[in-house]
Amino acid sequence: MKVIICGAGQVGWQIARHLSNENNDVTVVDNNPDLVNRATETLDVQGIAGFASYPDVLERAGAEDADMIIAATHSDEVNMVTCQVAHSVFAIPRKIARLRSQSYLDAIYADLYRRDHLPIDVVISPEREVADAVLKRLRAPSAFDIESFLDGKVQLLGIQMEEDCPVLNTPLRQLTDLFSTLSVIVVGVRREGSLFAPEPGDQLFAGDQIYVFTKTTDMDRTMEVFGKSTKRQSRVVILGGGNVGLAVAKALETQTDRIRAKVVELSRPVAEVAADALERTVVLNGDGMNLELMKEAGVPRADAILAVTDDDKVNLLTSVRAKSVGCQMSICLINDPSLVGLMDPLDIDAYINPRTQTVSSILRHIRHGKVREVYSLGDAEAEVIEAQVLPTSPVSGKAIRDIDFPEGVLVGAILKGSEVIKPTGRTRIDEGDIVTLFALSDDVPEVERLLQVQIDFF
Repeated sequence: MKVIICGAGQVGWQIARHLSNENNDVTVVDNNPDLVNRATETLDVQGIAGFASYPDVLERAGAEDADMIIAATHSDEVNMVTCQVAHSVFAIPRKIARLRSQSYLDAIYADLYRRDHLPIDVVISPEREVADAVLKRLRAPSAFDIESFLDGKVQLLGIQMEEDCPVLNTPLRQLTDLFSTLSVIVVGVRREGSLFAPEPGDQLFAGDQIYVFTKTTDMDRTMEVFGKSTKRQSRVVILGGGNVGLAVAKALETQTDRIRAKVVELSRPVAEVAADALERTVVLNGDGMNLELMKEAGVPRADAILAVTDDDKVNLLTSVRAKSVGCQMSICLINDPSLVGLMDPLDIDAYINPRTQTVSSILRHIRHGKVREVYSLGDAEAEVIEAQVLPTSPVSGKAIRDIDFPEGVLVGAILKGSEVIKPTGRTRIDEGDIVTLFALSDDVPEVERLLQVQIDFF
């Protein structure tokens, strides 16, 4: 597949890394020559320095025979015009744009992106992706990662193993015998910085980070089995009333299990916009680092603080101060991946990287086969792929033990009709089933081959 990626920042670079590692023909375009050089020197890609919306620049990038263009520059307007030029001048079949302005994302204006108007096939909103990720974190506060699959019926949980975990030093195959009514499968283990797909005889040790699949209805029991609290958040403070903070506060207002939230925003104009948009949420204007304002916002009594400003350092420092005055949990928005190593020393419970969320969203729309969901784990170490099994797929009609999956691939859950199945070696994968697979990055191309449609299907 020939792909043009416009924008060589963190998102563009990560997407280029994924696609180039899978032997796609990738060209990166950016008006910053330094970013283009970084991409071509570190990745197996071609690079063009220039403005992505210019037809002559896209022509130099090979737009005449490109299969897809991904517009991920820092400008919404450049991304939109780039997709229009890609469609009108070069007839590129698939166009993906990252848009951040909420006005462009309002549902009442969705008609704007019709093929005969502004032809964008997929619109990605980093702010909405991040807001969704924050809400998921609140559902499982003791997990360091969480993502929903199979129409919300299954959860992928990232859990840190502590010394008091009751299932340490227990072979994984025995978990089924010990908890026969619990639907849980450990699909990934990160130990001493290395992520791998475990064997049935492997044991878990203190310090391990594990990824488990479990039914949503079993989520609380699963957390208890691995020694984690299932206490729900009822009082949260949101630091930052911009796009992300406002989206989170709005979502909390609509939830049936009422969570009382307060928003703290430094900018008065932004705080006024948030106050007008929210019905039941108190919005305070001031510096979130100020101790008096923290007390007024109820931080010492809060179950969690969500630090989601656009300044990483403010998010980190506010989270540390909030926990020092009594807040039970902190969730940070972190754009700079080099700061992730500070999470443990600073006792910050969870972090969300907008770029990771955006990359996962884009990957969902560029995988082969009938892929419904893709979630990138860690520093692009692995992916969880949800896909529907088509009649010509090599896995259709076979038992899992008879499928030649790579060692770094495990089946996490299967949806047969409306029923979620906990997979075993004897489980047969049939046409129409929806499967979720954990795959180390090197094994993703083989997973795509096993899932993708063959020529005779057409």
